[in-house]
Amino acid sequence: MTVDHLDALENESIYIFREAHRKFKDLAMLWSIGKDSTTLLWLARKAFFGKVPFPLVHIDTGFKHPTMIEYRDRMAKEWEVDLIVGQNEEAICSGMTPEKGRFACCNALKTQGLQQLLDRRGFKGIFLGIRRDEEGSRAKERIFSPRDKNFEWNYKDQPPELWDQFNTSFGPDTHVRIHPLLSWTELDIWEYIRREEIPVCPLYL
Repeated sequence: MTVDHLDALENESIYIFREAHRKFKDLAMLWSIGKDSTTLLWLARKAFFGKVPFPLVHIDTGFKHPTMIEYRDRMAKEWEVDLIVGQNEEAICSGMTPEKGRFACCNALKTQGLQQLLDRRGFKGIFLGIRRDEEGSRAKERIFSPRDKNFEWNYKDQPPELWDQFNTSFGPDTHVRIHPLLSWTELDIWEYIRREEIPVCPLYL
């Protein structure tokens, strides 16, 4: 039996999920409801035979389309996942909106919201659905990518990951970002969604 390109990517992602679960405790997975993170969730379900053994985290900015929220709650129930919804309530109460500027808004409502939740719940590692082809800085990422206790990333200190040999030994204050989709392209994602018939949010169709 030959293994095609999508099979190879799927196998690699499943291996990463299982390796991370074997090496780390206190894991979670970010689910933004987009096509990439929903594909990531589909792969996690495959990796663990239909039962995801760690919680999903969704950061609600308060500006999500109702269709996304309905889809999130419906699929979380159907797939029987442990869903944690977080918000940066302080930023929302202070009046942070997209009108304040895209960077400031995303940083406050998404990035800081996620960091607050991870810190509060004590998660030491989180799966993310990022890909190298999205932007230049992400091309520097590794599959197991360490952050310091302030969630800051030293992009110059990225050990090579050759022949599926991943660095999973980090200090106690290290937070680890895990990227099972790093080798995928956007075309790979859409082809895999079509092949697997993954039920993505209607807003992305």
